[in-house]
Amino acid sequence: MSVFKVFSTTQDVDSVFILFLVISVALLVLVTSLMLYFVVRYSRKRNPSPEDIEGNLFLEITWTVIPTILVLIMFYYGWAGFKSMQGTQKDMMSVKVTGRMWSWLFEYENGIKSDTLSLPFGEPVKLFLTSEDVIHSFFIPAFRVKMDTVPGMKTKLVFTPKELGIFDAFCAEYCGQGHSSMLTKVRVIKKEEFERWYEAKGSAEKGEEEKKTPGLKGAELVRLKGCIACHSIDGSMKVGPTFKGIFERKTKVITSGKEREIIADEEYLRKSILEPASDLVKGYPPIMPPQGSMLNQEELSDIIEYLKQLQ
Repeated sequence: MSVFKVFSTTQDVDSVFILFLVISVALLVLVTSLMLYFVVRYSRKRNPSPEDIEGNLFLEITWTVIPTILVLIMFYYGWAGFKSMQGTQKDMMSVKVTGRMWSWLFEYENGIKSDTLSLPFGEPVKLFLTSEDVIHSFFIPAFRVKMDTVPGMKTKLVFTPKELGIFDAFCAEYCGQGHSSMLTKVRVIKKEEFERWYEAKGSAEKGEEEKKTPGLKGAELVRLKGCIACHSIDGSMKVGPTFKGIFERKTKVITSGKEREIIADEEYLRKSILEPASDLVKGYPPIMPPQGSMLNQEELSDIIEYLKQLQ
């Protein structure tokens, strides 16, 4: 078996961590013990008349060679672990991960889109990560994996989930005001159950999309596009104004530095999605990026229809 595949599990990452910890503690104990010994052995009371001590070639070689070997061992295991997370198998499942302020989107090869990550137990998975806005960092503590998502780049992360259950995933890179809410779940299920979900969900994505009403499609889009990370649908306060009752609501906005009152009609909703800084709602920061490149006209219309219903 290739050494790179050995490091694809949580247990192996923990083993490397324990190896580093043991080496570090051993060195700490050794250095501290020698310091205490020298403090006592060569104190002024024991040596009132100091004298020169010549070097010892054996000791000098020993304390050079041994640390060099330890560093090379630590480097090797760290490098092998890093290589394993870049992937060596060609037949593994791949998932596209997109970070955006402030949510995650997962896209599977059969067209499934979800805001949570579902994975088969014991099967290696390759994540291709990118960002729509700023640098994020996708982190799953339970599996000891973390990788930055960078705008305009694709990073890669490979691991094998070895535990069944639901685990937390979040952003480990401070990315703005809503950073703390950039949370999601990783669902690890048995392979047979995952295959049933994968096939059923993929068929639904392809065959039943036309059957959905605009309101239902809009509700799904609001979740998948990450809108609810900043806008609530129940009237509660978040980074942005709530969606509840937004349609035809009187709203104070800042336009070109001047305050004015508008009615949130369909035209305003469309413009506020495509050009959020043009009529900024008073009291909220100008942090929403333009959504024109992330939504097509059909998706935009579906979202607006959904917002009309949130009274």
